[in-house]
Amino acid sequence: MKKVLFYFLLLALLGLLVACSANEEKSSVSEMDMANNSASYTEKEEIATMEEEASSAETPSETNEERMIIHNAIIRTNVKELAQAQSNMEQKVKEYGGYIVESNVYKEDDETSRGHMIVRIPEKHFEPFLSDAEGEASKVLERNVTGQDVTEQYIDLTSRLKSKRVVEERLLTFMKGAEKTEDLLKISTDLAKVQEEIEVIVGKMKYLENQSSFSTIELTMIENRVIIPGIENNDLNTWEKTKKQLVTSTNALLAAGSAIVVFFIGNLPVFLIVGVIAFAVYWMIKRRRLDQNK
Repeated sequence: MKKVLFYFLLLALLGLLVACSANEEKSSVSEMDMANNSASYTEKEEIATMEEEASSAETPSETNEERMIIHNAIIRTNVKELAQAQSNMEQKVKEYGGYIVESNVYKEDDETSRGHMIVRIPEKHFEPFLSDAEGEASKVLERNVTGQDVTEQYIDLTSRLKSKRVVEERLLTFMKGAEKTEDLLKISTDLAKVQEEIEVIVGKMKYLENQSSFSTIELTMIENRVIIPGIENNDLNTWEKTKKQLVTSTNALLAAGSAIVVFFIGNLPVFLIVGVIAFAVYWMIKRRRLDQNK
């Protein structure tokens, strides 16, 4: 009986030792897993690696994708009636679903007026609006149309955005499983940087979408008017002009007579001296002729 009890106690002790060793192994395994998890962000999953994996997983864009073209046009025309032409073009902008960015009217002089408009028109109505603008003109002075293909640039931004989104999701996953404060701070810093880059890319994509969906047209309309001078009442005041001319001519005659009187009277001594000298010379010449005749 004592031997049976001894063997029972021995087996129980051995079982207890085996259980303790198993628990220790499990705890050591879990500690190793936690250590691996805490080191996984800094050692195994760098941001550059995540972006490369995301880029390699993407499928190439379809070649038949619709092209994104940014159209700009400059139109300069002569018009017969500036106010009417500008009103008609503003109405066309509303009909096509566009909007006016800038609208000004300048009066350079009495004969020339100039209207300047910058409008944004949906891409599908770009050509019709140009035709309408030229239809309002009496003469087209300038027509300059340019187009910029930004399809590849937009595709590149789309690819970069997808990569950044994948990195953002993985960083959020790491943040949820991070247990160390140091890892949490590093993940938060990298996440903020990635999210900022995502905002920049999204902003560029929206800009390209807006520029390609709406075309920009700069329209200048010039009105040249021929002004016929009117006949004013002041130009027909004949009696007043006659009296003025009579007074002017009379004053001119009186001024001339006054000048003659002043000239002769003022120079009378000179005239007397010159007259005496002339008379003396004449008398001497006459006397010499008489002596020669004798």
